[in-house]
Amino acid sequence: MPPFEGSQPVVCPRPETNNIVSIDVGGQVFQTTKQTLTSAGPKSFFSRIAESAGVYSTPFIDRDPELFSLLLSLLRTEPFNLQKSLLLPLNGRDSPSALAATAEGALHVAHGSKITSFDWSLRRKSTVLTQFTAVDSLLALSPSVAAAGANDFSGLQILDLEKGRVRETLNWENVTKSGSTVQAIGSSAEQMFVSFESSRRNSNAIMVYDMQTLAPVTEIAHNEIFGADIDSAIPATKLQWVESCNLLMASGSHSGPSGVSGNVRLWDVRSGNVVWEVSEKVDCFADVAVCDGLSAIFKVGVNSGEASYVDLRNIGNAESEWICLGDKRKVLNGKKEGFGCKIQTQGTQVFCTKGGDVELWSEVVMNGGRIFKKNLMGRVRDMGGAKLTNLAFGGSTMFLTRKDQQCVEVWQSSSRDF
Repeated sequence: MPPFEGSQPVVCPRPETNNIVSIDVGGQVFQTTKQTLTSAGPKSFFSRIAESAGVYSTPFIDRDPELFSLLLSLLRTEPFNLQKSLLLPLNGRDSPSALAATAEGALHVAHGSKITSFDWSLRRKSTVLTQFTAVDSLLALSPSVAAAGANDFSGLQILDLEKGRVRETLNWENVTKSGSTVQAIGSSAEQMFVSFESSRRNSNAIMVYDMQTLAPVTEIAHNEIFGADIDSAIPATKLQWVESCNLLMASGSHSGPSGVSGNVRLWDVRSGNVVWEVSEKVDCFADVAVCDGLSAIFKVGVNSGEASYVDLRNIGNAESEWICLGDKRKVLNGKKEGFGCKIQTQGTQVFCTKGGDVELWSEVVMNGGRIFKKNLMGRVRDMGGAKLTNLAFGGSTMFLTRKDQQCVEVWQSSSRDF
C-alpha cells in the first residue's frame, strides 16, 4: 500500500516514552506504563514492579509470560469495566439514525426528523423538529449546538437546539449548480470538515470550515466524475482528524456487482494533497476509525467481519499493511459477515460491534511487537440483543443504539473515568 508517487512518507510521532516501563517476564519483554501498573492498587505486586522500574532498567520476573500477559490485559481494560446503567427513551416511532456526544458527556440523538438532546447528567432532555426527513450525519459542536446533514436533503445545517432553529446553512457550490448533500462530518479543535456530494452524484468534495466563524477555509478532495470512473464516484462517508499527524482521515466505499470496494486516504489539509492511500477490494471495510493513542488506523472487514489495523508509524514503507487483530480464521465466503458493523476507539481501547455484541480489544506489547487481545466487557446479562446500529463515546460513557428500538443504551464505568 504505497503512498502516492512523489509524496513523502507520513511521520507520526510515537507515544510519550518517559513513563513507559519495560518488564522481562520469563524471558519475554513487556512494555506498559506506570499508571497501568499502579491501577492495581498501591500495595499490589504490580505497583511494586512500577517502583522497581525506577531502580532497575528492566526488572526480571520469574513467572509465566502468557499468564502475565492476561493479567496486564485486565489492568489495561479495567477502566473500561463498562456496565449498562440505564435506557434513554425517545419520543416517536423512529429508531436512532445518528449519535453525537460531547467530551463532557452531553448527547444528541437523531431519530426520524427529530433531534433529542440530553445534558451531561442525562437527566434533562429536549427535542427539536428539523427540516430533514431523516438525519444521516451529526456532529456535536456544543451541548446546545449541532451540525446535521442528510443524504437526500441539500446543505449542512447548524442547529441551535435550545431555541429550536437553524442558525446557519452551509452549502457547497458544485460545477453543475445542483444541490449538495452531506455524506460525513468531522472536526478538529480549529476546523470542521464536511464531505459533500452533488445531488446529481457526479461530483464530490470535502469542505474545510473555521470552527469559530464557520467561514470556508479551503476545499480538498474535489472529484468530477466522468464515465465509469468508480473511484472518483466514491465520496467520503467517514471523516476523522488525526491530531498526532495533523492529517484528515477520509474513507468511503461503494457496493457494486463485483462486491464492495472503497478507499482510505490521509489528507494534508494545508496543501490539499493525499499523503497516503489504500484501495480496498478483497475485504473492504464496513467501518474505519483512527486511534491517536495507539498510532493506528482500524477497520472491520465487510466480508470477514474481522478487525484489523495498520500502524501509522509505518505508513509509507513496506510494513504499512493491514494486520488482523484476531486469528484470521474467518473465511471469505461472500456472506458479508461484517456488514453494518461499527468500529470506534476511545483512549487506547478498540470497540467493535458484532451483531448485538461489542468486542473490546486492548494492546499487549511483547518483545517490541504489538499484539491485540480480545476482552470481555461488562456483565454477561448486559450483552447481546438486537443488532447494534450506532456507537458513540462521551466522557466516561458509551452510548449504543439497536435496530428497531426507540431508545439509547447508556454504558458507564463502574470504577473510574477513561
